[in-house]
Amino acid sequence: MFIQLLGVPQFIGRDGTTVVLRGHKAWGLLAYLVTHEGVASRQHLARLLFEDAENPLAALRWNLTELRRGLGPDCLRGGSVVLRRDPDLIIDIDVLRRGSAAEGVLLPGLGRELLEGMSFASSPSFEVWLEAERRRMHATAQAVLHEAALARLTDGSIAEALDLASRLLALDPLEENSQVLLVRCLSSAGDGIGAARQAAACRELFQRELGVSPGPALSDALRTNTSAVVARPATGRAGALALLEAGEAAISAGALDAGLQCLRRSIADADATGDPTLRAQARVALGSALVHAARGRDAEGATALHEAITIGEAAAPQQVAAACRELGYVEFLLGRYDRALNWVARASPLVRDEVAEQARLATLKGSILSDTAHYGAALEQLLQAQAWALDSADSKLSIYAESMIGRILVLTGRYDEAAIVLDRCIDQARRMWTAFLPWPQSFRAEADLLLGHIDEAADRFENAFALGCQLADPCWEGIAGRGLGLIAGARGDVQGGLAILLDTLQRCMRLPDAYVWGGGYVMDGLCSMALAHGDDRGPEWVRQLTVISARAGMRELVARSHWYRGRLGEPGAIDGARQLATEIGNPVLHSLVLRDF
Repeated sequence: MFIQLLGVPQFIGRDGTTVVLRGHKAWGLLAYLVTHEGVASRQHLARLLFEDAENPLAALRWNLTELRRGLGPDCLRGGSVVLRRDPDLIIDIDVLRRGSAAEGVLLPGLGRELLEGMSFASSPSFEVWLEAERRRMHATAQAVLHEAALARLTDGSIAEALDLASRLLALDPLEENSQVLLVRCLSSAGDGIGAARQAAACRELFQRELGVSPGPALSDALRTNTSAVVARPATGRAGALALLEAGEAAISAGALDAGLQCLRRSIADADATGDPTLRAQARVALGSALVHAARGRDAEGATALHEAITIGEAAAPQQVAAACRELGYVEFLLGRYDRALNWVARASPLVRDEVAEQARLATLKGSILSDTAHYGAALEQLLQAQAWALDSADSKLSIYAESMIGRILVLTGRYDEAAIVLDRCIDQARRMWTAFLPWPQSFRAEADLLLGHIDEAADRFENAFALGCQLADPCWEGIAGRGLGLIAGARGDVQGGLAILLDTLQRCMRLPDAYVWGGGYVMDGLCSMALAHGDDRGPEWVRQLTVISARAGMRELVARSHWYRGRLGEPGAIDGARQLATEIGNPVLHSLVLRDF
């Protein structure tokens, strides 16, 4: 059986004939049950989809019967409804979210709207949910096409990569990463003129539509070979390993350009040896450096990491695991959480008993779960990650995991606990990792602010922002600048606070590989302050928050955006926020959306 929910929905039965579902509500119910995590009570489903019916529960029963007619008699029963999937049932949304990119690009509805052509005006709460889910599916389709194009590019299937990159760009011409990928594909195909024309067209489009120029990654894409060297390479395995160590040491010391040159030379040397493990290791080292140290260069880093997977698939499982984890980190930053979790799942079986790599994977998974407001599961992952990091003597990873634990405690209102955790994290970062300080400092400051200690919070935010600016790190500037805007508002300077938040938003989103959750968090602060003080720009900012959060599936920020829309008078938005909040274990969110106003 095959169910297509992307594009015009259709249901193909086992015998190849089309199963007709009567009415939009049956399709809407099916889409909700496919994407919903866990079980849904009948009362919840009746309120969501059938609030306009004389007898909502009876209407729900009729539609469940309609679905059973196609899916089988035992798939949707009980007081709490959950879709029990038949092993022979394929649903396109499942493939899109959890399948491989190679499978995803074959879906007939890829890139088309969820339940295309259907509207649910009589069920405003469901309409709010559907709008958010459509944005998320569109973003996931982009991620699948991007991933598949990179994979084809690195295994030498240039024509296929070009086709996929062109399809990707058609979904959103203003997406900078998509423009960069198409230019890279054209360059790899030997079409230098076409690549240059595409880059020029991109610059003109961005200036005309956005008033900005694309970042340096676009120019870098014209030079495609990740092993391009500045000096003549040495030869042999020992030379490659020496260059690897030298490159990683230089980058750790802050000498980025020199380090990247060494790592590129190490790839050339490793390729000369023919050793697949060494070749993959060199590419993982370069890809990791480009992702973590060279801001705005994630596209080039991802190319090197895909090459590592292609080369090491059969002979170097540890290097493949590391490449998958780093690609998951790239997806995490971009808010493409389903794809990030796919990379974690792909890496996990390859890790075996290597504690350090287990710690890295658990830290990444915990961070993804935290961004998507699965706070309990995130805490469990991060606490395990911290224990493994301590066992492996990886001090930086331990600091990072503890900072993410502190963030969850702040977000969920456990401010006193957060202060203890973050103070310890800050002390360790001062001794071992100064460049990371602004992140835990900013959340420690936020705990102070929410406890009413405004002056102490201001000092911490100012210190974090100054260091973030010195490091030119958009993420650090963003999280600290958000706090400075809120401090200004708390001290009565609302317009000054809004100006700071707007400046912060530009800072933290200035690169195409910016941390999307950070930008959404700043936007949430902007919306909250604007609506609290009746600023006329508030509705547009709320719309932007809805787009950012819904595309990524950042559940708490989606709920907050619905709450703001409800306060602005949009039908169904408040109910949508409340329904989503009941699925999120956060008392802070509950106190916001479950109250009257």
